Amino acid sequence: MGAHHGATELEHVQIAGYNLEVEDADGFIGDRASQTAFRALLDEWRRRYREKGRPDPLGKRPSSALGKKVLDKAIAARKASPAADIVHGAIEEFAVELAQVIQRFMRQKSWKGVKRIVIGGGFPESDVGERAILQAAALCEAAELPVHLARLRHDVDDGGLIGWVHLAPPTITEHHDALLAVDLGGTNARCGIVSFRRHKAADFSRARVERRVKWRHADDDPSRTGLVAGLVRLLEEQIAWAQRHKLRLAPFVGIACPGLIRADGSIARGAQNLPGNWAADSFHLPTALRDALPVIDGHATQVLMHNDAVVQGLSEVPFMRDVKRWAVLTIGTGLGNASYVNRRVQDRAAD
Repeated sequence: MGAHHGATELEHVQIAGYNLEVEDADGFIGDRASQTAFRALLDEWRRRYREKGRPDPLGKRPSSALGKKVLDKAIAARKASPAADIVHGAIEEFAVELAQVIQRFMRQKSWKGVKRIVIGGGFPESDVGERAILQAAALCEAAELPVHLARLRHDVDDGGLIGWVHLAPPTITEHHDALLAVDLGGTNARCGIVSFRRHKAADFSRARVERRVKWRHADDDPSRTGLVAGLVRLLEEQIAWAQRHKLRLAPFVGIACPGLIRADGSIARGAQNLPGNWAADSFHLPTALRDALPVIDGHATQVLMHNDAVVQGLSEVPFMRDVKRWAVLTIGTGLGNASYVNRRVQDRAAD
């Protein structure tokens, strides 16, 4: 169980589905609840304001270039302002879209019976994102959807790495202290050392990221080959750090990336935001990394791949034992999704 690429049958949980693509006449509905979609809504609200002959209160930069702090500052002011009105308008419209996406997802077979949805990704890490999710939760309640929205417990950058403790083969977690994990997105690559800390909690609820490095590769605009070389450099840096700190690092690398991952480690679809053709038959990322890092701590390296939303959601496994079915939505450049079925349900009070 779990010892191959894109595994869906794990010890404590079954992955019922991921990378769900639901369409209507306007395209994939998930595209309406991404961070990209929110910025498009914000641009539309700004355009309406300018059409009234007024200067744009958020300046001349496009919404895609405005940082989270700029938007958070606009809604944090005690006094009402045009900037706050515009941002609040986009928040309210986005919340409606997110609630509708949740409604549509819950009609799908793999989401039937979902009782809790964990919201991850970069968007909820801002005050703007937090307010949008709270409003979406209120709309779901008003629509009498039998589901609760919750925030990811870990830092979002950590969650996308910690989930690998539930995907790694048991021999890895039993005989070593930590593993290497990579969370690869269309803009950033995060590489971390995840310690198991089984002496603290056998269910990995106390697992943590000991060290994490981040590369905003989109700024460097690398080719596919250049991106792979950059990942190798990040991993080599982490291996050297673990050796200096006498951490027993497992000969294992977990790679989380967008898309549908086949059992052979190739990407079926969904990696269009990565540079080059990642779905080409001639390209296999696990092999490329294993060839570059053949040995870790004197043992042959094993490299596994899975979907990034799946991995981020799996970081919540120890905290979801009181529900049978649950899911994750990761709101970033796109909208990632995964749904899970627990093999055993524990009473919350007893737990």
